[in-house]
Amino acid sequence: EALKLLRSSIPTTIEIKQRIPNDLGTILADVTQIHQIIMNLCTNAYHAMRETGGTLTVTLAEHQVLEDDFLFSDISLDPGDYLLLKIKDTGHGMDRDTLEKIFDPYFTTKEKGEGTGLGLSVVHGIVKSCSGEIKVYSEPGKGSVVNIFFPITLKAPQESTDISDVMPQTGSESILLVDDDQVILEMMEQLLEQLGYQ
Repeated sequence: EALKLLRSSIPTTIEIKQRIPNDLGTILADVTQIHQIIMNLCTNAYHAMRETGGTLTVTLAEHQVLEDDFLFSDISLDPGDYLLLKIKDTGHGMDRDTLEKIFDPYFTTKEKGEGTGLGLSVVHGIVKSCSGEIKVYSEPGKGSVVNIFFPITLKAPQESTDISDVMPQTGSESILLVDDDQVILEMMEQLLEQLGYQ
């Protein structure tokens, strides 16, 4: 959804590639905040490529961190299963001094009126609130790669389960639904009422 929105707002000189499988594990996160992460990072990537064009690549994959995994040893990741969100651009990149400041509030390399310097600071806060980790790699003239690790809370099923074999849970309790989307509220209300809830 975020990438479709971006496609309509950035020039065609920037190609968007995505590799986002559907059969990955589940993370504990707010959908709106994940949307915000992608929009912020992809907008920054666009700014880095707007004069020359280039390629924006967004990938999502499972990554298992082992005790002796030194690939990402410069960030503190506990061993376990993670979803790795990778956003890569072929823009102008950043030098080491800039790279060390990117998560500081109000730090920006954009011209006045183009950015507040809060985007990456907000992204960093969201990732940390999800018990995740973020690492950015960049060199001048070689683009940037943002790696975000979210701990997997539930693995995707290896084999599909026949829905007819699974009895839905029913109940008679009252449930309070809160959502700003009326369609979602109506759909959830119908579903829960069919299962006996009020």
